[in-house]
Amino acid sequence: MIYVCIPSYNEGPTVGLLLWKIRQVFAGFPREYQLLVLDDGSTDATAEVLAPYARVLPLTVLRHEQRRGYAASVEALLSKAVELTDRPKRDAAILIHADFKHNPQVIPDLVRRIESGADIVVAQGKLQGEPSQAYRLLRRLAPQLLRGVVAVPGVKDLVSGLAIIRLVALRNAMRVQEGSLLVTDGWAANAELYWRAGRYARRVEAIPSIERHDLRQRPTRVRPLETAMELWRARAKLRNSPIAPSSAEPAPRHETERPAEAVS
Repeated sequence: MIYVCIPSYNEGPTVGLLLWKIRQVFAGFPREYQLLVLDDGSTDATAEVLAPYARVLPLTVLRHEQRRGYAASVEALLSKAVELTDRPKRDAAILIHADFKHNPQVIPDLVRRIESGADIVVAQGKLQGEPSQAYRLLRRLAPQLLRGVVAVPGVKDLVSGLAIIRLVALRNAMRVQEGSLLVTDGWAANAELYWRAGRYARRVEAIPSIERHDLRQRPTRVRPLETAMELWRARAKLRNSPIAPSSAEPAPRHETERPAEAVS
């Protein structure tokens, strides 16, 4: 089972289209899948948009009555996937954003990598569209702001929000971490997720993808200076919340960046 996890806040104009595009992907790439969407206290028409899709797609909608943020949404979605699976060594969770900047056509490549033995695969996005120069610069510098605290060998774009993770790695990371799995938010939460789950991954890979900023139906919520400061503050949080020791021996790590199919 592939659990497609979609955090959403005020993404009414695009979340329905994304769900339908994902359906089309799996129609041509037959795998068992379940869509999980978390509506993080949206104040737009997100709930109304999702309702009809829940009747015709394998879709479960979770909801926070008040906005709790990106990391809380991601953790709730991944926790739900871990709860639902009865085959965590085989099943995996895909994380993809609802604003349509991620191309769902990359899903087959992500899944094939898991089927070939990878435990984590991160799609490293080449930016297209009209993100500002400040945004582009921050995206390049983000891993450096976390350097010395978070490292996932083989992955350069640590803050990418498009990835697939084998559920046994997530389950093990959640079991040994006291309280919340993620102590950071925003971009840093993506890096933290790959870092914590990566301890239980035998193989970590990265593939290229295209990140389309011209398809989003709203302005970006990223404020480069604020986000840079958040990443810097995340260093202290992560130093004070190291990867918890486990009574179980973690899987041996082998990280690699392999060539991938081009994503159109």
